Amino acid sequence: MFPFHQRAAFEPACVAMARRFVDQTLTTWGVIELTFDAQLVVSELVTNAMRHGGGAVQLRLLTHGAELACVVTDHSRTAPMAATPDVFAEFGRGLRLVDALSTTWGWLSPGGTRKLVWAVLTG
Repeated sequence: MFPFHQRAAFEPACVAMARRFVDQTLTTWGVIELTFDAQLVVSELVTNAMRHGGGAVQLRLLTHGAELACVVTDHSRTAPMAATPDVFAEFGRGLRLVDALSTTWGWLSPGGTRKLVWAVLTG
């Protein structure tokens, strides 16, 4: 588990830390073929959690066989929804990227004021 804490505004440095954590963890686990896609997926999930979730954000990586699960927890119960971005929009493509790179993804609210957004990648 790798915790992220946001005190005020969105901090892009946290997303870079998440990417480094993915790289280091997957290298340690010997799952380097998933590193690039996992870094992109985690970047989008952490960015969304920090922008829309508020409060502390946690990232968990789990592996089983050829599958890697990336799980991000934030402090919102609002369902993540893929936007239809304007061609010139700066934001709005993150969940579409997650959908394209992962085998499956989804979310659940385990109670309280949190939600987990997860994506599974297969190597």
